[in-house]
Amino acid sequence: MKVLAHLIYEYSKGLRSLALHTIQSSEKEATAERLRSHGLNYIFQQVNPNKYNVFFGDDNCLEIVKTFVEKRITDLSPEEDFILGVMLGYDRKQQFERYLDRVKKYNNKVHKLDYIQKPSFHLYN
Repeated sequence: MKVLAHLIYEYSKGLRSLALHTIQSSEKEATAERLRSHGLNYIFQQVNPNKYNVFFGDDNCLEIVKTFVEKRITDLSPEEDFILGVMLGYDRKQQFERYLDRVKKYNNKVHKLDYIQKPSFHLYN
């Protein structure tokens, strides 16, 4: 619960817009009560029978999380992973590098599947 308290503190001071904390299933009710007592909205995502991810913070961030919360974090698209990292306040430069690396890996998988076509785009100056 110390990590949760620290994340709540950082959110309340404006240091982060969204927090993610992984808890044991047995901590779910106590975590929900603690977040409610601070007036925070939250989303639980079951990781496995013994663990949950809890997202809490800005309502706009939580709305975005709702669009992909049904997926495991490891199954997020490169774009979803990038958005989540930015909302969680991770280092921007590292997020740029992570995104580009994931795009390369994703594109390599797509090329192996003949029936999937990549969309094309053009950059204009």
